[in-house]
Amino acid sequence: MTIRVLLADDQTLVRASFAMLVASAGDMEVVAEAGTGREAVELARSARADLVVMDLRMPDLDGIEATRLIAADEDLAGVRVLVLTTYDTDEHIVDALRAGASGFLVKDIRPAELLDAIRTVAAGESLLSPGPTARLIARFLRAPDTLTSAVGGPDGLSERERQVLALVARGLNNTEIAEALGLSPLTAKTHVSRIMGKLGARDRAQLVIVAYESGLVIPGASGASGAV
Repeated sequence: MTIRVLLADDQTLVRASFAMLVASAGDMEVVAEAGTGREAVELARSARADLVVMDLRMPDLDGIEATRLIAADEDLAGVRVLVLTTYDTDEHIVDALRAGASGFLVKDIRPAELLDAIRTVAAGESLLSPGPTARLIARFLRAPDTLTSAVGGPDGLSERERQVLALVARGLNNTEIAEALGLSPLTAKTHVSRIMGKLGARDRAQLVIVAYESGLVIPGASGASGAV
């Protein structure tokens, strides 16, 4: 199935470069381009995009707020947002995740890595740029002024599901979770899907937030990873 991509960036040259890159892939196409955050929200609806590559700093409406509006729109429930920016700071990462982004990358990545990231996020997975670490993300999620997560807490999860959630928060993929708990990869994937369903989470990025905000994973604990 072809991945329908919406490019949102206020720089025409950047959009053109990304459009050429996406067009070079046989499994995706650019269905629209937006120069402002408000255009991105409108085009996500009208162009029937599967994924939005979203810049942070745009006129009219910034990328964080545009992401929040897309994530909150029930008609756009299947649309994923991949934030791609030059501003790789912890605050921006957490704000993007809270707004509903499923991925966060910096613009200095290689072209092939961007295409892989689009495929990963479109498939319902999540990822962060290699630079950030779960310890730094946790520091902001656990700050006194942090907002309560929009999804549910882990109280209603079984002990096994809580174990799986903790490993997701530490950056393990389904295969690694299976190895750590002595499960099959399919069983691990099923656990993750059930956890998302119970918590009402859009993707694994929101599971990370739940794990840290609830105290299930302690900030700075050993084994933390930057991947999601």
